[in-house]
Amino acid sequence: MAVYTDVSDEALQQFLTLYDIGDLTSCKGIAEGVENSNFLLGTDRGQFILTLYEKRVDVDDLPFFLGFMDHLAAKGLACPVPVHDRNGGTLNRLEGRPAAIISFLNGMWVKRPHVEHCTMVGQALAELHKDGQDFATVRANNLNQQSWRPLFEQSRERANEVRRGLAQTIDAELEFLDENWPVDLPSGVIHADMFPDNVFFLNDRFSGLIDFYFACNDMLAYDLAICLNAWCFERDNAFNVTKARALIEGYSSVRPLTREELQALPVLARGAAMRFLLTRLHDWLRVPPGALVVPKNPLEYMKKLGFHMDVDSVGAYGIDL
Repeated sequence: MAVYTDVSDEALQQFLTLYDIGDLTSCKGIAEGVENSNFLLGTDRGQFILTLYEKRVDVDDLPFFLGFMDHLAAKGLACPVPVHDRNGGTLNRLEGRPAAIISFLNGMWVKRPHVEHCTMVGQALAELHKDGQDFATVRANNLNQQSWRPLFEQSRERANEVRRGLAQTIDAELEFLDENWPVDLPSGVIHADMFPDNVFFLNDRFSGLIDFYFACNDMLAYDLAICLNAWCFERDNAFNVTKARALIEGYSSVRPLTREELQALPVLARGAAMRFLLTRLHDWLRVPPGALVVPKNPLEYMKKLGFHMDVDSVGAYGIDL
């Protein structure tokens, strides 16, 4: 369970006096997620999500995340919105942590996505990219391509404990990405973490996006490449080209991709796989003492990276130029 910070009944009751959301009826930890402590709040007015932002999240970034959610909701994209307190703010402190209350979004994430889900995910991602074009606040991607080698250095000495030769494989791939990473592609605000557990559906129809705490400014097609990794591999890590085609075509039906973006997708997908391989490797080797959370296996993304390393054109994703 992703609850790193315990919240006492007394502290929670005092915290809720800052808001006008009714009387508390229930509070329970939420299992999904690995970055923050999340609780489902019930009041006599409905349900809400309480998030305590842990040390990995920079408090200075929180106005960007919360403001972007407000911006997207105002544009009509289905997503949770921050609950404003009695003074109009969205951020307070609870148990020594920055904390916010977010509206509850109906729906469930799908554990076995179908092709139709991939089409809707592509469309939703493109809508987010279009709606974010006039979001004035900027946040650099602190997990961008330039950050990957310094991040790897934190795990290099123990990487081969996870798999023999892993450190050497990562070194060689980082060198390739240094030499081939694209520049000057269309950029804007990206979600950067649009995994299946962050996309909700109701009756197999898209109902909204959650978890914007990696949102940042970067290349839009890189966000699509993250989705290729997250949505288009089966449980045995076999790549499903039909899902990939549906994802890309769904995206392009809302925001057409440039030829340069399509040509860059194989390298962007390699980079996206590397980014999650490195953060999972970091977390795998550093489980916080007492945390009720199971880290995700980094080798899943090593297998995905291996697939993309053999791709020489976007045709491998079911798309013709």
